[in-house]
Amino acid sequence: MTNDYFIFVPAYNVEKTLGEVLAKIDDSVLARSHVLVIDDGSRDGTAQAFERFVSENARHSENASDLKSQFEYLKFEQNSGYGTVVKKGIAEGLASGAAFIACLHGDSQYPAEKLGEFFAEMENRNLDLLQGSRHAVAGEAKRGGMPLYKRLGGALLTAIENKVFRVKLTDRHSGFIVYSSRFLKTVDMNRLSPSFDVDLELISIADARNFAIAELPIPTRYDGEKSNLNVVTYGLRVLRQVVRRFCMRKR
Repeated sequence: MTNDYFIFVPAYNVEKTLGEVLAKIDDSVLARSHVLVIDDGSRDGTAQAFERFVSENARHSENASDLKSQFEYLKFEQNSGYGTVVKKGIAEGLASGAAFIACLHGDSQYPAEKLGEFFAEMENRNLDLLQGSRHAVAGEAKRGGMPLYKRLGGALLTAIENKVFRVKLTDRHSGFIVYSSRFLKTVDMNRLSPSFDVDLELISIADARNFAIAELPIPTRYDGEKSNLNVVTYGLRVLRQVVRRFCMRKR
C-alpha cells in the first residue's frame, strides 16, 4: 500500500532528541505516512535511540507490526553531509510513490507536531513547496532563543534573496520543508549540493519553474544546540544561488 506522505529525518548524533521528535508526529499523520530516519554516520547512540523508540511504542500499540513497518532506519557508515542525506531522503520518498515528502530534522529544532497542518495546507492549496518560517511572527525567533548573529545574518540574506526570487518569503533558511512529488520529479538530484545549501537550491528551482511556493509560521526552538553549519561558507553559497537566479532572470 502506498502512503500519501513520506517523512525523512536527517539524524546526526541526536540520541537525546530523536525519540522525542518521532513521538511528536501526530497519529493521524502516521496513519498516512512512512518515516525514514537517515543517520549520517552518527558516533553516539542514535541507532539505539531509534530502536528504543520503536520498541517502546510497539509495546503500547494495538498494531505493533504496523508501527514497526511505518518506521525505517538507514545509516551512512561515514558522515556524508546534509545535502547527501536530503537527496537520499527525496529519492526514497519518490520511490515510495508518496504524493508529499517532508524533511523533519532529528535534533528537535523543528515542530514535528505541525506536520499535519503542513500536509493539509499542501493538499488544500495544491502547493509544491511549503516552508516553515521562524520569522513570520515578529519577535518569534528571538523568543525561541535563536542567536543574534543568526537572526541578523538570516534577515540580511533573506532580504537579498527576496530581491531576485519570484516568491517573497520571510525565512528562506528554515529546514522544515514539505515538497510535492510533482515538483521533485522535475529535479536532477545529482546536480544538487551535498551541503546545507541544498534546501535553497530546491527553493530556487521551484521558484524559477513557477511551482507553487508558500510558507507557514513555526515556533523557534534553540536550546544550546551545537550547529554543524559553517555560517561563512553557507552564506557564500547562498549568495552564489542569488547570483545564479539573477542571471537566469536576465536571460
